[in-house]
Amino acid sequence: MGEAQEVQLSVTAAQEANEANRQGHTNGSINQSPIPDQPRRKLMSWIRIGIYAVFVLAGQSAGNLLGRLYYEKGGNSNWTVTLVQLAGFPILLPYYFLLAKKNKNAIIETDQNMISPKRPSTLVVASIYILLGLLLAADGYFYSIGLMYLPVSTYSLILASQLAFNAFFSFFLNSQKFTFYIINSLVLLTLSSILLVFQSGSDDTHNNSKGKYAIGFICTVGASAGYGLVLSLTQFFLNRVLKRESFSVVMDIIVYQSLVASLAILVGLLASGGWKGLDEEMNSFELGKLSYVMTLVWTAIIWQLYTIGVVGLILEVSALFSNVMIALGLPIVPVLAVFFFHEKMDGIKVMAMFLAIWGFISYIYQNYLDDYCSKKESSQKAIREHELHPIEKERSIF
Repeated sequence: MGEAQEVQLSVTAAQEANEANRQGHTNGSINQSPIPDQPRRKLMSWIRIGIYAVFVLAGQSAGNLLGRLYYEKGGNSNWTVTLVQLAGFPILLPYYFLLAKKNKNAIIETDQNMISPKRPSTLVVASIYILLGLLLAADGYFYSIGLMYLPVSTYSLILASQLAFNAFFSFFLNSQKFTFYIINSLVLLTLSSILLVFQSGSDDTHNNSKGKYAIGFICTVGASAGYGLVLSLTQFFLNRVLKRESFSVVMDIIVYQSLVASLAILVGLLASGGWKGLDEEMNSFELGKLSYVMTLVWTAIIWQLYTIGVVGLILEVSALFSNVMIALGLPIVPVLAVFFFHEKMDGIKVMAMFLAIWGFISYIYQNYLDDYCSKKESSQKAIREHELHPIEKERSIF
């Protein structure tokens, strides 16, 4: 009787094995069909990352240079510079209203398949948009003061501290881990900014007093800290409140916070009476009225392209990588300022730029290590699952 049972079990196991092999071949033929598309998808992803990176690097450089050009040729309204940095969001509305409608069904279907808690109330979401918008408006105003009182090269190098502030706030808001290379990056970027305190501020293109230089330095550092907080809060908002990420959601954040920030700056412009001198400012602009208008228009467009690049990198990679790419673009501006505004590249600036690049490389290397460890863990997990599969199959047979 025992021998008969063993024979029956062996026959059953052989039949199940043959059936499993047939299913495996069938599924393999089905699953192998999209494999050739994998390299193409990776290639397209890298192309998108490259495009977004160009938007960030070119937008950041051109935006800062145009802002400096505005002040150099007769502009003196910090409110105006801040407004054009934020008020270009209407150029995003064609995508927001047209393409978002085409993708509406896909977005709804994706959201329905996601297992997530109840969505936050409209009041909570609106409050966050208002908070982010007001912080963005304050940052923009401080940035404009720094750009007014500092050489564009010094101003850009100070912005390297933004990465350090972002990592600091991410530690508390987004559980950012600190490693040796992250700490090394933060120290180097901080030293890069501190070195510029000893900059004389007496470039050929500036005759500002030491007091104004100090004000510009403090405002730029404060704006860097504020923008680092905005990035950390945005990531916290996406991961902890909305708990979903899509281009449509990020577009909501850009449009609504830019709308709030633009309204806040408009109120400041009207309350300060700065709007009264805009006509005289345009008439006295050294390059002419048309150049004055085009400078402001192109500044608004370029900063929105920069925003699209930042958002695109967040979606394709991560918010931290997006911020690292911003830091990478900072040393580019001092080099361009030497050619466009004939600013001096003295020893302190060179050393500060070297420390900023060193800090950036250290930060990138840590991201490389994290990515390598993640891939290694995934590979080991796949191997363990493959090794456990025959055991589980044998248990199911008996």
